Amino acid sequence: MTSVTEDIISTEIAGTLDGLMAQRVRRTPDNIAYRHFDADSKAWCDTRWGEVGEQISRWRAALAAEKLLPGDRVAVHLRNSKEWVYFDQAALACGLVIVPLYTDDRPDNIAYIMSDAAVKVLLVQDAAVWKRLGPALAGQDDLQRVLILSSANASPGELLADERVRFVSDWLPDSAVPVGRRDGDPHALASIVYTSGTTGRPKGVMLTHHNMLSIAHSALTMIDVYQEDLFLSFLPLSHTLERTAGYYLPVMSGSAVAYARYIWQLADDLQSIRPTVMIAVPRIFERVFARIQGQLDKQSGLKRALFNLTTAVGWHRFEHQQHRAAWHPRLLMWPLLNKLVAQKVTAKLGGRLRMAVSGGAALSNTVARIFIGLGVPILQGYGLTETSPVISVNVPDDNEPGSVGLPLNGVETRIGEQQELLVKTPGLMQGYWNNHAATKEIIDADGWLHTGDQARIENGHVYITGRIKDILVMSNGEKVPPMDMELAISLVSAIEQVLVVGEGESYLAAVAVLSADEWPLLAKRFSLDPDAADSLHNEKLHAALLKDIKVRLKDFPGYAKIRRLVLTLEPWTVDNGLLTPTLKVKRARVLDMFAADIKTLYDSGPEGRA
Repeated sequence: MTSVTEDIISTEIAGTLDGLMAQRVRRTPDNIAYRHFDADSKAWCDTRWGEVGEQISRWRAALAAEKLLPGDRVAVHLRNSKEWVYFDQAALACGLVIVPLYTDDRPDNIAYIMSDAAVKVLLVQDAAVWKRLGPALAGQDDLQRVLILSSANASPGELLADERVRFVSDWLPDSAVPVGRRDGDPHALASIVYTSGTTGRPKGVMLTHHNMLSIAHSALTMIDVYQEDLFLSFLPLSHTLERTAGYYLPVMSGSAVAYARYIWQLADDLQSIRPTVMIAVPRIFERVFARIQGQLDKQSGLKRALFNLTTAVGWHRFEHQQHRAAWHPRLLMWPLLNKLVAQKVTAKLGGRLRMAVSGGAALSNTVARIFIGLGVPILQGYGLTETSPVISVNVPDDNEPGSVGLPLNGVETRIGEQQELLVKTPGLMQGYWNNHAATKEIIDADGWLHTGDQARIENGHVYITGRIKDILVMSNGEKVPPMDMELAISLVSAIEQVLVVGEGESYLAAVAVLSADEWPLLAKRFSLDPDAADSLHNEKLHAALLKDIKVRLKDFPGYAKIRRLVLTLEPWTVDNGLLTPTLKVKRARVLDMFAADIKTLYDSGPEGRA
């Protein structure tokens, strides 16, 4: 960007989330707001803020005709799109409460959420989605309207036999007179976001307009975002990180947002859209890292050495810019190394990326160092749905990749018992919907939210060291937080997913899902039948994997080593109940599924020591 314009709408001026949008439409009606791919024309199309305002008026008029009461709940089950925004803003402007749903969540989970929140209106992507969800939602008397966005490949007669069902194209008025800005309460409930907990039923986090506005604005006081910025949106808008930082924050800053198509088209979209800002989860960077490593393995020793030199010099350059390392003559090589190596990687990300925020889970320090060494400016952050969600984030001029950054302005942090991170924040939820007992468990009498995460604070930066409930206590008394080990092991190219086990045992083991892409190559390498179940028990295969794992764990303490493995080819997914919709492993479920294998493994002793 050659020139930049800053135009931040303050929390006070916005008042509410719909007030924020009204202000943006009024201020910059001719600027580009959203970019999407039109399948018919096979081209990227732009929508300006003025048109966004007009469309919201249409959606608002249609919702008003449903005779809902302020505070009623409406749910959205869409892929990221401008229609997601229209529905959200129209509902908020009517005083309604949005319940976002994950498009890949299981129907039974969605049915529970819909029932618990007593949802009155549901917006879904297409007829196929409604056919999948409909049976699970049978008997939900609160649901009075089902809206289907796309009518493509639909059988209207069959669908519209249910009097609740309407196609959005029929439901929306042709036009609507813009309604004046409402005088909404900033502290009124705006959304119930159901956490995809790794144990038990999801809990409904109650967030107000002020909660999400205050966090978006606080982030903008720490990180510069401009009208000329272009965000790439591909994390689901049902994820609070994407919603606050990838939707409300760009409205606040006047930046444009481009909606990626599907995750498998992300590489193409990055080069077409050429974003300047991207919000991602670590798995995205880990997958790119794995591809880079796979390509390097096929290169000559000279090319591998050149790549390693580039990342080493690039990392030193970064540390020097952060005032943590002295200048060194080898930094003079950077312009050449950048041209020969680094720019080829950054070009695959569009070539204009000035900020990539990683959140939702821990980012491996190894992955962060590689990307930062190549000139990709990754800022790791941390938060919870219960805190709207950002608690801390690294900033460009004080970026410590091993940490999750500095607390946002206005956010207080301290370390409590068991090294637990405690937080006070303007983003703190009102509580859990219909669950006062769970609210009291997480928010104490003094207003501190107990995150459940162990942490330390150094030089103002927050470092997450583990999850209290996940700590493994070995028979020798050693306490092992498995998260960092699992991050390191997941960088082994043959391993797609992993869970470290060893509670009460004398050594650690791991349950690992092998990569579907790598398994045929591994099987061929060890002369195994890839379709035979016994192949997964091959001793030479286990020994090779344990050797690769040992390399990844070389910097861990001696007791934090993996001695045995349980291997599987079936991935842990949302559909089989082993992942949450935010792709967190449900440890208890995985342990139950592999309980017999783990018992057999420990009963047979720690052979095959790594």
